[in-house]
Amino acid sequence: MTTPAAPWTNWTGNVVADPIRRTAPTTVAEVTDAVISAAELGTRVKCVGAGHSFTPAAATDGVLISLDDLTGIESIVPTRGADGRVNGADVTVWAGTRLHRLGPLLWDLGLAQPNLGDFAEQSLAGAVSTGTHGTGCRAPGLPATVVGIQLVAADGTVIACSRDSHPDVFAAARLGIGALGIITKMTIRCVPAFALHADERPWTLSAVLQDMEGFARSADHAEFYWFPHTDAINVKRNTRLPGDADLKPVSRLQSAISDEFLSNEGFEAVCRAATRRPSITPRLNRFTARALSARTYTDRSYRVFASPRRVRFREMEYAVPIAAAGAVLGDIRDMIDRSGVLTPFPMEVRFAAADDVWLSTAHGREVCYIAVHQYHRMDHTELFRLAEEIFLAADGRPHWGKMHTRTADDLSSMVEHFDDFVEVRDRLDPDRVFGNTYTERVLP
Repeated sequence: MTTPAAPWTNWTGNVVADPIRRTAPTTVAEVTDAVISAAELGTRVKCVGAGHSFTPAAATDGVLISLDDLTGIESIVPTRGADGRVNGADVTVWAGTRLHRLGPLLWDLGLAQPNLGDFAEQSLAGAVSTGTHGTGCRAPGLPATVVGIQLVAADGTVIACSRDSHPDVFAAARLGIGALGIITKMTIRCVPAFALHADERPWTLSAVLQDMEGFARSADHAEFYWFPHTDAINVKRNTRLPGDADLKPVSRLQSAISDEFLSNEGFEAVCRAATRRPSITPRLNRFTARALSARTYTDRSYRVFASPRRVRFREMEYAVPIAAAGAVLGDIRDMIDRSGVLTPFPMEVRFAAADDVWLSTAHGREVCYIAVHQYHRMDHTELFRLAEEIFLAADGRPHWGKMHTRTADDLSSMVEHFDDFVEVRDRLDPDRVFGNTYTERVLP
C-alpha cells in the first residue's frame, strides 16, 4: 500500500524527515518493486520500524518503507547439540515483526530469544540493524543470534545469505544500519523457553565501583541504573530458570504502582519539574531513588527483559572494555559534579559478551555499555559532549542507533572490519539508493 507523503519523526522527536512517498508492502515482490521504482527515479529509499533510533538512521527525503505488514514466523528448524539432542531452533521471522509480539509467539512454541533489550516496541530488523543488545557477560547482542538474512538489494536482487551463502554479505548485513538493502526476513537462533527470576533493589554507586567486573558476573543478566547527583543506584539481577519453573509475576497492583505510576507517570512529572527548575534536579533524583523499593519476581523471559518506556528522552551509549568500566563511570560522576550539568534521568549500565559481528560494538571483546540520557525537553548537548570525551579516551565504541558525533574517518580506525563492510556496501549499493544523512556521515 502506498500513501501520500507525510512528515515522519522518530520516537523521541529529535529526528524529522519529509519523505516524498510512504509505502507498506505486503510481499517481498512489492518491496522489490518499491526499490526498483525508486532507483529508476533517482530517489533514495529507507526502511523504518518503530523509529526508536536516536540517530537519523531511518530518515529519508525519498521513499519511506514500513514493513509493518510483513510480520510473523515463517518457519522453524530444530537445532541439535553435540549429543544429538534438540537444543533450540532456527526460526525464520518476517522483518517487520515487533519484539513484543515475537516473544509470546516463540513462547507458545517452547522457544525464546536468548537475550533482549529493555524496549520491546522495536521491529526485529530495526533492532538487529542498529545493534540492539541486552545485558549479560555470556550473552551477545541480537545481531549475533542471526544465522540467515533475506534482503532486497538496490538493483532489486533478492539475496539470501548466511555463513555458507554469500558469507561476506551475511557478515555485513547482521548489523548493516540500513545501508545494504531492505531486510525482508531473518533467521534467528532461539533457545528453549526459559523464565527469569528478577531481583531488583537499591544499592550505591560507591559499592559497585569497587568491583564492577564482579557485579557484571553476579547474575546471568546484571545491570544497574545510576541516579546522577546522588550515590544511589537501582540494581537488577536476572537469573535464568527452566521454562516450566513456577512463575510468580509482579502483581497487577504492584505493576500499576512501580512500572506505570513511578516509572512513567510519576517520573514524567519529576522530569517536567526539573525542566522548569533545573536547580532542584539533585533533590528530585534523591527523591526518585528513594521511591524505588526492593522486589523479586519470576516470569517469562521476554516479560522480564523489557519494561514499558513512555517518558521520552535523548540517549548516547558507548561500549567500553569491561576492565575500564569502573574508571569510566567514576570519571563521568566526577565530570557531572565538576561541570554543573544537570539531568533527572538515570544512566544505564549493562554488559555483553564478545561477538564476531563486523560492526558490533562488542566485536572481539567483552564490553560494558554505559548509556547517558537526558529528558527530551532539556538540553543534552553539554552532557553528551563531555561524556563522549570520556568514552573515547577509554577506547569506547558508539552504539549505531544512539546519538554520537563520530564520522567515517573516526570509525575507520575504531572498527576492525570497517573497510570490509564498506566494500560490501559499495558492491550492493554503488549509487547509494539506501543512503541518507546518517550514512553519509558514518560511511565513506
